Amino acid sequence: MKFADRTAAGRVLAEALETGVWVDPLVLGLARGGLPVAHEVALSLGAELDVAVARKIGAPGHPEFGVGAVTAGGEPIFDAHALRTSGLTPEDLSSTCEAERREARRRLDVYRSGRAVRVTGRDVLIVDDGLATGVTARAALREAREAGPRRLVLAVPVGATQSLRHLGTEADLVVCPHERVDFRSVGRFYRRFDQTTDAEVLALLEQHRHD
Repeated sequence: MKFADRTAAGRVLAEALETGVWVDPLVLGLARGGLPVAHEVALSLGAELDVAVARKIGAPGHPEFGVGAVTAGGEPIFDAHALRTSGLTPEDLSSTCEAERREARRRLDVYRSGRAVRVTGRDVLIVDDGLATGVTARAALREAREAGPRRLVLAVPVGATQSLRHLGTEADLVVCPHERVDFRSVGRFYRRFDQTTDAEVLALLEQHRHD
């Protein structure tokens, strides 16, 4: 199974969510790749669309190997297994964590331009293009939880079975139309998986506000 692109994946995910009953829904696309998916979900549900930002904390010398994640305002979270495998402690990653927190703040400033987003009392759906380790999704879910949503949902078009199970302790509901044991990477489930740019994120947010 492969999606043509993130827009196609978003439509599949939206169909899986259409049967739900949503109270004042807010769809937060996990920047950046989650925004095209979240855009389709928000259109389908008639929901407000905005952005969530969580940054991966990479191992020293191997930034692509995520051992944790951090948001603009929340506490960093770490994958205990990844830390053990790498022989690292959270203290070893403090400077990397702060750099990623600064980047998360920068992105929020760019994407929201000072706009406040109301989360309290709403059904909040955190949407991404897929779920591998789930560390960035976990950070985003915890930050959203602190704002007091009525219900907190994680929604992805495809995800690793084990990670989906683990995040069931963070979200009130996890929705994933295509759950896979043999996951490996998100990109292998897409025919087109180009990097989403800041400009594309801003265009989608602007388009939604005028629809």
